[in-house]
Amino acid sequence: MILLELFWSFFQIGMFSIGGGMAAIPLIQNQVVDLHQWLTLSEFTDLITISEMTPGPIAINSSTFVGTSIAGLPGALVATLGCIIPSCIIVSFLAWLYYKYKEITVIQGILSGLRPAVVAMIASAGLAIFAMAIWGESGISADSQSINYISLIIFGVVVFILRKWKPNPIYVMLGSGVIGGAIYLMV
Repeated sequence: MILLELFWSFFQIGMFSIGGGMAAIPLIQNQVVDLHQWLTLSEFTDLITISEMTPGPIAINSSTFVGTSIAGLPGALVATLGCIIPSCIIVSFLAWLYYKYKEITVIQGILSGLRPAVVAMIASAGLAIFAMAIWGESGISADSQSINYISLIIFGVVVFILRKWKPNPIYVMLGSGVIGGAIYLMV
């Protein structure tokens, strides 16, 4: 039964993750944290961090990780297949449709209408992870003592560096991890 739940949950994520990996984060959170409670919000944040750092799409990495932690290797296979199958079917069908009807104005309008929704989904996921990093699992609070100032400073410095010099994000992530690890070891 758990394998069927894993498959169905990640099938839905794979089916409705329009806009790429970042747009899948709120869907994954809904299924994994809110609906099935397979992970806590803190574990989910760690999952997203690891999924972004490892090669491959976030949704597939997440499905493999969650499947492994819930039902071992069979869970990983079932969850990953559930995540991949809808994409294979949808992309093949949409590619056929797009090449057949790409000159139609309505198609261009639909694609233009989807862009703001995808940006909103990514922003929603980003804000949820930002709030978790700065305020912890308790959520946003007006209490200044609940703010993790180390995370806030690292965030501010990283945003400044990314905007000013546009370095390779991999180096920024590695540097942030090393600096954060060193600071938290000293504190």
